[in-house]
Amino acid sequence: MLPDFHSRSTLLQHIRHTRQFYDPRCVDPSGGFYHFYKDDGAIYDARTRHLVSSTRFVFNFSMAWRQFQEPADRERVLHGLRFLRDAHRNPETGGYAWTLDWNDGQKKVTDDTNHCYGLAFVLLAYAHAIMAGVDEARAWLDETYDLMERRFWEPAHGLYADEANGDWSTLYPYRGQNANMHACEAMLAAFDATGDTKYLWRAETLAHNITVRQAALYGNLVWEHYNSDWSVDPDYNRDDKTNIFRPWGYQPGHLTEWAKLLLIMERHKDRMAGPSGWLVPRAKELFDAALTKAWDAQHGGIHYGFGPENEICDADKYFWVQAESLAAAALLGARTGDKAYWDWYDRIWAYSWEHFVDHEHGAWYRILGPKNEKLTDEKSPAGKVDYHTMGACYEVLTVLVKD
Repeated sequence: MLPDFHSRSTLLQHIRHTRQFYDPRCVDPSGGFYHFYKDDGAIYDARTRHLVSSTRFVFNFSMAWRQFQEPADRERVLHGLRFLRDAHRNPETGGYAWTLDWNDGQKKVTDDTNHCYGLAFVLLAYAHAIMAGVDEARAWLDETYDLMERRFWEPAHGLYADEANGDWSTLYPYRGQNANMHACEAMLAAFDATGDTKYLWRAETLAHNITVRQAALYGNLVWEHYNSDWSVDPDYNRDDKTNIFRPWGYQPGHLTEWAKLLLIMERHKDRMAGPSGWLVPRAKELFDAALTKAWDAQHGGIHYGFGPENEICDADKYFWVQAESLAAAALLGARTGDKAYWDWYDRIWAYSWEHFVDHEHGAWYRILGPKNEKLTDEKSPAGKVDYHTMGACYEVLTVLVKD
């Protein structure tokens, strides 16, 4: 028997079950959190620290503190913030190290590249820390926004550049939608945290320029990779399916994630700088395209990627794609009243509950093969921490009314 995924108590219970996989074992008393977990929760790399995991843990525990009011979660928020400020951040450059080797309080920077993607998650972490009651994070939020503006913002294109070296002396030519999508997410959170419309307006600009203007250049969908002038790069990483941050092809999970963000933005339409009438129709188009082209009718689940000819280019199933898609489906169902979106919500949840949720140990498996076969016993390598799965549940809770 499947649980009732339209019940608030079901989702809250699932968040708790997922959290229990990570806490308290995730806390490193010498600083930060452990980032690499096997299926049973065993830590298989205690020293590598990745900026994306460090920030996403702050998000996770900020949300948990706000929802459940358990003091341990607030302490974990503060613990994570200290690591961001004292370990990842370079006070001389203002940048944040992408990866660290952390050995019982001794730090070695292993990659000091500055990524806009990483700064987007730093901004997100500070925004959620503010909403969790950490007032000093307000100054850090402003500091991070100013850094992104100074180092990555390209006014001529209305988008952020992607990557610079550690001392900011070189801005690399790659441009990508992914950093801008997560910057949009972070800006919406910053607006929620502060009420400052500059964040909402920046989110609005990013969303329109990626999902409308850039999409019009290539199939009217969100292509991932661009050259320095924001022209489409159709071949970037074509032969590298293992690149988790820059995969080739259209990403169904990013199409549905954008749909979710557009619907979140539409809640604030009265304070937007421009018209809002395009948001819901565009969200529907992106979601519908993703599920039409990438749903596996035979084995269930959403494939990872498809190409310009609608060919499936990566047939594996990833946890985050299912999570973002079920959240978008719920928001679309609630906003439009169209039962078809709630049907998708139920279908994606049923598939995920059967194949991705680890009912014994907690959390979701990261990746499955095309036929839903297990490919690895590494449940949560760096970057995962189930930010997508718990975040999806929290977002669905905003539109559920049952119990």
